[in-house]
Amino acid sequence: MKRAFLFYSILLVAGFETFAQSNKNTLWYKQPASNWNEALPVGNGRLGAMVFGNPEHELLQLNEESVWAGAKVNANNPKALQYLPEIQKAIFDNKFKQADSLAQLYMVGTPSRVRSYQPLGDLKLDFQWNTKPENYTRSLNIQTGISTTKYSINGNPISQQVLVSAPDNCVFYRIEGGKNALITTTISLSREKDVKVKAYPDGRIEMEGQIIDGVSDKDNSNGPAGAHMKFAAEARVKLQKGTFEVSGSNLIIRNAEVVEIVLTGATDYSLAKLDFDRSISPIASCKAILNKVKNSDIILRHTAEHRAMFDRVNLDFGADSLAKYPTDVRLNLMKQGKLDNGLIALYFQYGRYLLMGSSRKPGVLPANLQGIWNKEMDAPWNSDFHTNINLQMNYWPAEICNLSETSEVLADFMQQITIPGAATAKESYGTKGWTMHHLTDPFGRTSICDGTWGMTPTNGAWMALPVYEHYLFSGDKKYLKTTAYPILKGACEFLMGFLTLSPEGYLVTNPSTSPENRFKLPNSNETSTLTYAATIDIQTINAAFDYCIEAAGILGIDADFIATIKAAQKKLPPVKISSSGTIQEWINDYEETEIGHRHISHLLGLYPLSQINPETPEFFEAAKKTITRRLSQKGGGTGWSRAWIINFYARLLDGDKVYENINVLLSKSTLNNLFDPHPPFQIDGNFGGTAGIAEMLLQSTNGTVRLLPALPGAIPNGQMNGLVARGGFVVDLDWKNGELINVTIVSRQGNPLKLNYNGKSADFKTSKGGKYTLSKDLVLIR
Repeated sequence: MKRAFLFYSILLVAGFETFAQSNKNTLWYKQPASNWNEALPVGNGRLGAMVFGNPEHELLQLNEESVWAGAKVNANNPKALQYLPEIQKAIFDNKFKQADSLAQLYMVGTPSRVRSYQPLGDLKLDFQWNTKPENYTRSLNIQTGISTTKYSINGNPISQQVLVSAPDNCVFYRIEGGKNALITTTISLSREKDVKVKAYPDGRIEMEGQIIDGVSDKDNSNGPAGAHMKFAAEARVKLQKGTFEVSGSNLIIRNAEVVEIVLTGATDYSLAKLDFDRSISPIASCKAILNKVKNSDIILRHTAEHRAMFDRVNLDFGADSLAKYPTDVRLNLMKQGKLDNGLIALYFQYGRYLLMGSSRKPGVLPANLQGIWNKEMDAPWNSDFHTNINLQMNYWPAEICNLSETSEVLADFMQQITIPGAATAKESYGTKGWTMHHLTDPFGRTSICDGTWGMTPTNGAWMALPVYEHYLFSGDKKYLKTTAYPILKGACEFLMGFLTLSPEGYLVTNPSTSPENRFKLPNSNETSTLTYAATIDIQTINAAFDYCIEAAGILGIDADFIATIKAAQKKLPPVKISSSGTIQEWINDYEETEIGHRHISHLLGLYPLSQINPETPEFFEAAKKTITRRLSQKGGGTGWSRAWIINFYARLLDGDKVYENINVLLSKSTLNNLFDPHPPFQIDGNFGGTAGIAEMLLQSTNGTVRLLPALPGAIPNGQMNGLVARGGFVVDLDWKNGELINVTIVSRQGNPLKLNYNGKSADFKTSKGGKYTLSKDLVLIR
């Protein structure tokens, strides 16, 4: 045991002395977090903690992915199918106000809202030092996934580490003072409400609870009240030297050289049921996890497993002269107009780190609006799974950034969602297949929520697209057959039943919206969100049909069904260019009520899809005008919207605009801990920004892998290793003075490869596992 303590001490000191100078993957600060938006996140996909780094009153705010208010309920409006034809007719007749009133009464879900994701609780340590701490620094090494706090007491060094281990499925806390700085502290585990806490003289603290949902309003639109999710947490404290003492529900530690805490949490949630499973005991689950933990090598196991994922990708934008400054200082300098390519590279890797921390095994739920980190009982937008851009954006970096297993969590969740989604398709629309609308929760809500602006019946098809994308990158035919294709086919079955004939003779969606946006009716003061065949629907349907046709061909199945899809696809309305020269957002050339709206849904075909590309020059130019028009009216005001714009400009091959908007994202939509605010904090901007930085270096669309397609002039030199292209190609790049030096590609699947760089092309066969190095002229070197 003493050897382990000595090893950790050496590791801490050696690592800390060099992090600020040499570790480009470290966030660091010279003061504790003064609020939650300055705390540092650690997570393992199931458990999360925000570390404040306060040397006198330390706080770890804790989360467990399934601690949600609410309950499973069939919220499909029982009158939806009866009134659907009347609503559709009103929309076709341009009687939008009538359609909206009917839809609000007879299609919006009952209940119409969901309840919130909630925190697990707080772990607090109140220290009793005999003098004020000095020489303070705190850091988060995203390469190792360890948050470190260091300071001195009377000249004696104190070292604190916090991590959340995936192999051991627990939070691990360690503080070392040594013989000359003995630790006396009160340790507590607490939660704002709905819990009972008990401390034990052997160093355990147990917290058990059950969320009690009250009546939220007079019609209880958030769902039924009552005793719902059960949860628990347990902390186990170990000491080197020192003593325990129980004081109420707290533990008092006196005169310890080292204090270690292992903590885990659990609920009685079951993904397979999308519901509680009362046969699960949360406290028993905690004990089963902690009984397996061996403190002696927990850091080694965690670091090895974490780095095995993180180190797949390296990004270097040249000399980093500002690394000597703390992260918050660097960010403030950027807000003052200072360019900081090193901070951009750190931000990119931080997005990968956050995705690892909020969507991976041992977790079973995808990253929500705040990833996994939330301090509020009633979080902004309930911190739910928002599916009209936000959940999709969370997974934009998953495949290209070599974190493919993070998207498998999403796919597993979507498999379960198809079950209530099938009920919604049948009960609300009278169709086969499955669908969902603009949000969901762990209980599988797929009905229309939040009023008629949540009437987005093609969101099921939209969510099927990233599930299929995992196959395009991985080439896993078993996954295609058992997971991706059934989800995709079910979404297309719904679309085939939902599409209806429009007055113009097209097959269209009705009702339809362009997410959260409204238009003005000609010669009227009336506005509407409802329409038919919004452009995003047509782009989504075309992509879903194309993917389904491709997947069925690979599997050699469903020829008759595919024939009906192909016939229907020919009858879809075309995407149009409006009178302003932009991509038209609705079926008719309506005027927006808000030109600078945060959603730019009619450019889904540009990114993440690739229907708009240089080979469609008229639409390519119209897409540029669409973004220019949005930005001219203060568009991109939210973090995630600005992140989307970065990806748009990458696809438009405009590196300088990419760079300009990355700088806007960092200077206007980034908090001191590098979290992205909507505002407030919403993690999709982090993920979208990371995807955009990757997209400027590597693109793989329409059968071609493009190298440095949108390299900014402000990043003339750099190196990238480990990004992944569709078809299963792992790419390493070096560039200097704005030009490619060489590229090395490893072919995971042995697919044919078509490369493009700066107008030059190369097309050759590869073998599985083959490694290929090419010059800047794309000539094969070896």
